Amino acid sequence: MSQNHKLHADFCRGKKSLAILIDPDSFTVLEDLLGLINLSVEQGVSYFFVGGSLITRDTQRLIIHTIKNNCDIPVILFPGSNMHIDTDADGILFLSLISGRNPELLIGQHVTSAPLLKKAKIEVLSTGYILINGGNDTAVSYMSNTTPIPADKVSIAVATAMAGEMLGMKLIYMDAGSGAYTPISPDMISEVKSNISTPLIIGGGINSGERARLALAAGADTIVIGNAIEKDPNLIIEVSNSIRKLNEELLNIH
Repeated sequence: MSQNHKLHADFCRGKKSLAILIDPDSFTVLEDLLGLINLSVEQGVSYFFVGGSLITRDTQRLIIHTIKNNCDIPVILFPGSNMHIDTDADGILFLSLISGRNPELLIGQHVTSAPLLKKAKIEVLSTGYILINGGNDTAVSYMSNTTPIPADKVSIAVATAMAGEMLGMKLIYMDAGSGAYTPISPDMISEVKSNISTPLIIGGGINSGERARLALAAGADTIVIGNAIEKDPNLIIEVSNSIRKLNEELLNIH
């Protein structure tokens, strides 16, 4: 299999998975990062997402290199803008913010970054990015200058995800935003998943094992946790246990 398609194939493998989101502004102590890496390896974390809506510290490259030097877990960029691209990562979520109407984040940033990514060895994962209202204003909605889809407008989320898939996007990522008060509802996750065939990534507001379990059971293929593990890294253990149980159940079904 070509390296250019390995990460996409991993997302499509049919198993539930966990991605840890690392905000470069939040990890300023190397020992904390190394501890997180070791725990993630022990618990079978599938991906590290690195990035954020606003990066004010020059630590992203150090974080990427530290992860790659200490484990084999793929490092995937979660860029807030084309200024956050680092071709030393394994892949990049090439995010088109399809829930908003800001042309810069629909296509503008992509045009300026495409020549660099074309020459790089990094795997480009075209991703339809959908913001859902998580009950409070988040950095991503403010920085993107877009309005999230209301949490109760399931039909809009479904139609948006369907449009993203029809436009050729290989992944759909629904996000309530870092620090969201409430996660995306299981009903919305279920309805979106039943109407698309691409892998579905869910993030924002997942700060407990129960919230993770509900999202996965509703149809999420990959869940993303970030802010919550900064407060309680042991959440990785709880969520990983839920994922293992669900994968065992899926294996028995098939």
